[in-house]
Amino acid sequence: MSSVARVTEISATSNKSFDDAVKVGVERASKTLRNVTSAWVKEQRVDVAKGKVTSYQVNLLVTFILED
Repeated sequence: MSSVARVTEISATSNKSFDDAVKVGVERASKTLRNVTSAWVKEQRVDVAKGKVTSYQVNLLVTFILED
């Protein structure tokens, strides 16, 4: 059986860590997109205030299988 997938880019943030930002992004994408099969971290960045990291952001490429 063949399948066709689509990849969409999303951005997610967390005040805890990059890992948490990935988790938040995948969980949120899964609420809207059906058949999510994977996600790749495309970019990472942090916000800094007064020399301290205040938030973590990831841009994710989320793959989901298209339904027939």
